[in-house]
Amino acid sequence: MIHIAETVTTGSIENFLTSEERGHLATVMHAFITQGARDRFGEKRTSSIHEIPGHSAKQAMAVYEPAGRVEIPTIPADAEQLLQHAFDRARSALSRVMPSITTCRPWTYVEYGPGQHITGHLDGIAPDPFAWPRQIAGISVVIREAEAGGAFYVESSSSDRLWNTRLETAAGTGYADGMWLAHDGADHSADWFASMPRTRWSVSPAPGTALIYGSQLTHGTEPVISGRVAKFISWLIAEKDRG
Repeated sequence: MIHIAETVTTGSIENFLTSEERGHLATVMHAFITQGARDRFGEKRTSSIHEIPGHSAKQAMAVYEPAGRVEIPTIPADAEQLLQHAFDRARSALSRVMPSITTCRPWTYVEYGPGQHITGHLDGIAPDPFAWPRQIAGISVVIREAEAGGAFYVESSSSDRLWNTRLETAAGTGYADGMWLAHDGADHSADWFASMPRTRWSVSPAPGTALIYGSQLTHGTEPVISGRVAKFISWLIAEKDRG
C-alpha cells in the first residue's frame, strides 16, 4: 500500500556513492562530455525531461530552468550500471521510509553553472495516478559541488490549494485509505502554485550522499553563484504487486 507519507517526506542515504565511485563517474562523464556534447545537451538542447501539458518543450524549459542547464537523459552504460548497483545496495535503508519502492528508473546527468537553477515544482505520482507504475520519489546525488550557491531545497505548505483528491476508501487502488493526490500542474507555469505560500528548507549534502524527496513534495535548487554543480538524478517507483 502506498501511503501519503512516502510521497511528501525527505530522506538521505549517506555514502550512497563511495569516493572511488564518484571519481569513476566523474571520469566517465568527463570523457563523454566533449565540447560538442556540452553544447548539444546545454545551450543547443531542444528537449527536456520536464513536460507541461499544453506547453512546448521550449516553454517548459523556460519555466523549469530559466537560465538553462546541461541535461543528459541517457548516460553511458557503465555509469548507469554503477548507479543502479548503488540503488540496490541502498534498498534496505530506502524501505524504512518508502516501503512501496521497487525500482529505480534510468539515471539522468545534470550540471548547473553560475546563475542556473531549477524552479520549485512537484514531480507528481504519474500523469494518471491510478495507472502503474507509480512514481514515489525523486533521488539526487551530487558528485561535484559548486563553489558557492546551488543548494537543493524542498518546500512545505499547509495550503489546501495543493491538493485535488482525497481517497476516503482506497480499497483496490493500491493506496492507503485517506490518500491525498496533488493537483496537476504544480509548477511555476500555474499562478495558483506560484502564489501559494510555502516554507523553504535548504540543504547542501556531502558529495556522494543521495537525497530522497517525495513525488508530492515541492523541490528545486538555488542558483549557482560560482563554480558548477554536477549530479545524477532519477525517480523511484512502485510497480503493481504481481502476487
